Amino acid sequence: MTNSNEASQNSPAGLLPATVGVLGGGRMGAGIAHAFLVNGSRVIVVERDEEAARGAHQRVAASVAASFDRGLLSGDQAEVLARFDTGTDYAAFASCELVVEAVPEDAKLKATALSDVAEHLSPHACLATNTSSLSVSRLAEALPTPEQFIGLHFFNPVPASTLIEVVVAEKTSEETLAAARQWVTALGKTAVVVRDAPGFASSRLGVAIALEAMRMVDEGVASAEDIDNAMVLGYKHPMGPLKTTDIVGLDVRLGIAEYLRSTLGERFAPPQILRDKVAAGELGRKTGKGFYDWS
Repeated sequence: MTNSNEASQNSPAGLLPATVGVLGGGRMGAGIAHAFLVNGSRVIVVERDEEAARGAHQRVAASVAASFDRGLLSGDQAEVLARFDTGTDYAAFASCELVVEAVPEDAKLKATALSDVAEHLSPHACLATNTSSLSVSRLAEALPTPEQFIGLHFFNPVPASTLIEVVVAEKTSEETLAAARQWVTALGKTAVVVRDAPGFASSRLGVAIALEAMRMVDEGVASAEDIDNAMVLGYKHPMGPLKTTDIVGLDVRLGIAEYLRSTLGERFAPPQILRDKVAAGELGRKTGKGFYDWS
């Protein structure tokens, strides 16, 4: 039993890579691992150390168990988890047909991580970045096979989201793009294909709305809850820009806004309320407080 918001175990055979690697097992990386795992791929998550690897394993296992408990997946839970492993050695990626990088949204960190991963890939493997705003073409510059590199921007929470933004870099081949479209379909999600531009489509629009909502809170126009309700009830947003910011992480939104400001201009300047909350450690749901109290 599945629903349209949960990855299905019944995807057409052969449409997904047999073995998928994920670099980084945080919230996003664990979600990406979950998506491929429940659709039949073998999944390997590589983390920076043993403690982080154990945490990643627990997150993915808990996510899979929750899907079975809710009746969103059927079959043998043990069989699904038997296809999942974690580790700390990039050499584990040698057997992967696809590796998705899901480390924090920092250009230098991502570029270094991608180069390190590329050293261990087979000649025909594809490499993808889960960046939500950084230039995919720039990240590809140091890679030996940029034509096999693409952006796969998953949305949080990955298991429930039905969208993946496919970002085509300057040197991404048509073959890689076609494969990416196939993977997205096999995961039970919808692909939105965009060219590599600052913020792509989703982050650029989403951040613009969220920053204006923050300014409205700062100016006392309305409460965070009322602003979100205006967007939910008036424009059919699923939860509103400020609650979405809390779920994404205020620190993540700040980093994206600063990048967009540097590339697209002052209209993306982060408001002071966002800077103040991040400085105070109010990062949203993950810390218990952001624009809402999650405690």
